[in-house]
Amino acid sequence: MSQVQAQARAQGRSQGQGRKVVLWRHGQTSWNLERRFQGSTDIPLTDDGVAQARRSARLLASLRPDAIIASDLRRTVATAAELAALTGLTVTHDENLRETYAGAWQGLTHEEILAAFGEQYAAWKRGELVRRGGGELETEVADRAAPVIERSVEKLPDEGTLVVVSHGGTIRTSIGRMLGLQPSTWEALGGLSNCCWSVLGESLRGWRLLEHNAGTLPEPVFGDDD
Repeated sequence: MSQVQAQARAQGRSQGQGRKVVLWRHGQTSWNLERRFQGSTDIPLTDDGVAQARRSARLLASLRPDAIIASDLRRTVATAAELAALTGLTVTHDENLRETYAGAWQGLTHEEILAAFGEQYAAWKRGELVRRGGGELETEVADRAAPVIERSVEKLPDEGTLVVVSHGGTIRTSIGRMLGLQPSTWEALGGLSNCCWSVLGESLRGWRLLEHNAGTLPEPVFGDDD
């Protein structure tokens, strides 16, 4: 990048015109409704989930995104496909954008997790690094997901927009990492409702959280990160 280009980009960031990342959670699944921990289990969208994706895609298409990347699980593939159909963009799928692998927790309901792993659940909610069900740490999820997003951002034009179609927990940890927050504080970022999104904007000081859980009137959060 030339000095002139760098100066122009810096000026754009100072005026709030830098690149943006839209982190979009997938639509509803049957396990969401049952409050069953999905993790990396490959669960498809419900009919309502497809309708949610279609409705949200119409809103996101108005942002004129320049690129779409997504997890390779069926629920994110189907969600991303709705936006791709409207924009004509090709979706790049990456397994590093999958939801947290949570071992023995996966497939259990919220109540079953509390009954069998109560201490582990409480430690996680306190902000401690916990291998839920013997699976991944949240920092490990951020280690694999955030770099994928950052590499994709580098390919954007100035003032470009990237849409990342992923999962509630992966989105939360990626936001925390990209904002430079301590892992113990990531819980302060509330969960995302199905097919809602958060927006990060580029600035001179790094990334800023511009929107969180946007897209609908308030709805319950049924996700692996709540």
